[in-house]
Amino acid sequence: MSDSRNTPCTLEVALGSRSYPIHIGPGLLGDPRWLAPHLAGRQVMVVTNETVAPLYLSRLRQGLAADLEVRELVLPDGEATKTLASVERIWDALLAAGFNRRCTLIALGGGVIGDMVGFAAACYQRGVAFVQVPTTLLAQVDSSVGGKTGVNHPRGKNMIGAFWQPRVVLVDTDTLVTLPPRELSAGLAEVIKYGLIRDADFLAWLETEMDALRGLDPAALTRAIERSCTLKSQIVAEDETEQGVRALLNLGHTFGHAIEAHQGYGNWLHGEAVGTGMLMAAELSCRQGWLSDEEVARTRAIIEAAALPLAAPAEMSVEDFLAIMRLDKKNLDSRLRLILLRTLGEACIHDATPPETLAALLEAFPRR
Repeated sequence: MSDSRNTPCTLEVALGSRSYPIHIGPGLLGDPRWLAPHLAGRQVMVVTNETVAPLYLSRLRQGLAADLEVRELVLPDGEATKTLASVERIWDALLAAGFNRRCTLIALGGGVIGDMVGFAAACYQRGVAFVQVPTTLLAQVDSSVGGKTGVNHPRGKNMIGAFWQPRVVLVDTDTLVTLPPRELSAGLAEVIKYGLIRDADFLAWLETEMDALRGLDPAALTRAIERSCTLKSQIVAEDETEQGVRALLNLGHTFGHAIEAHQGYGNWLHGEAVGTGMLMAAELSCRQGWLSDEEVARTRAIIEAAALPLAAPAEMSVEDFLAIMRLDKKNLDSRLRLILLRTLGEACIHDATPPETLAALLEAFPRR
């Protein structure tokens, strides 16, 4: 990547007519060159939350031309707000402003804002343009890329949604300086995921650079974001609507989503639940005879180094896990499909885990 603040790294999500760039670099907010080419028309709605708005809304506005009709909507923060009621507030604001099919929605915030705004855009007048401006590490490396949008349901995570691709993803790495340590760790869970499922060399690099990443070293963070986005872009280009290989991106998520749903959305951050879920998947992979004890220990060590939890909630029983996991979107024909590891750097979709093996893992896994 160039050292110039005016020359970000640019990747492409190759989806034919729906292809779009991911721009990654410092100082991108406020520079009109990165947003203007991707606006559908003059009407722009910026949707953000109460935490991000004071930090970055005015800077984003500086990058929008004066002749645009710009409206702003500031929503409450938190995973608990990721509901149809919040999306309805976006639709209400669009209708009240008289926005038409050539409007553009801009999602300024983390994964919750990005998912809700994308879903609102997918549905409003049967589909309008939207742009992702992620401000958390988790959103920058994962949720902003690939077009998965939606909201939670009390019975399951992300159960209501649509595939709707953004026109551009604008990753301003400067926004990470205001990210709380817990949110940073949650994002690192998704970064670790890419190494575990598809890039053993990247995983080894993460093992050596975790202190730098947690210390917000700009060069280390930029490399981690670029590699994560590259790997996700490749997988999305192969399988946009998760009919096959894209499911590998859900390593740890079946277990993690069960934790989030059981505990109440927002009590565990998504990345925290995924971190624990990845360790559960690694240990189950070992019980399947694939991962060695040493590989499980490496997985545990890097999750711990990222300051992520190593135990499930104390009050979650085996049946609690299984009841929620049965609702997972990857399941087919009543068969529980899990993402497991053949080795570090190689994941697989597995739907033949013996029930007694899964139950034994859930029973033996530590609680806190």
